[in-house]
Amino acid sequence: MNTTKTKICSSCDSAFSCGDISVENKCWCNDYPPIFNLSDGGDCLCPDCFKEACIDKIDAYIETMTPQKALQNKALSLPKTEKLIEDVDFYIENGNYVFTTWFHLKRGNCCGNNCRHCPY
Repeated sequence: MNTTKTKICSSCDSAFSCGDISVENKCWCNDYPPIFNLSDGGDCLCPDCFKEACIDKIDAYIETMTPQKALQNKALSLPKTEKLIEDVDFYIENGNYVFTTWFHLKRGNCCGNNCRHCPY
């Protein structure tokens, strides 16, 4: 059964595919953390706008983070996603993967490796 739909982004008005023809009720957006909803009257966002909205929401949350808050952060209670997303979970610098604060918050503890973005 083909579950792919063509939608129009409620932010930039571009057309994009929603859904995945290989897995019913699965969409590319399911790889992103479920950190906000579009119940404010908006509809789906295209992949670029969705990624930007996630990054903005995560950045606003991280600005409130302290080492004490990190131990009981919201990211720990979210469903785990299998896919790491560039600019959300990591970025590449000089050919090296650099994990973001969000990635560390999802992990839930300090690994002791003196990571650049460790919130603990």
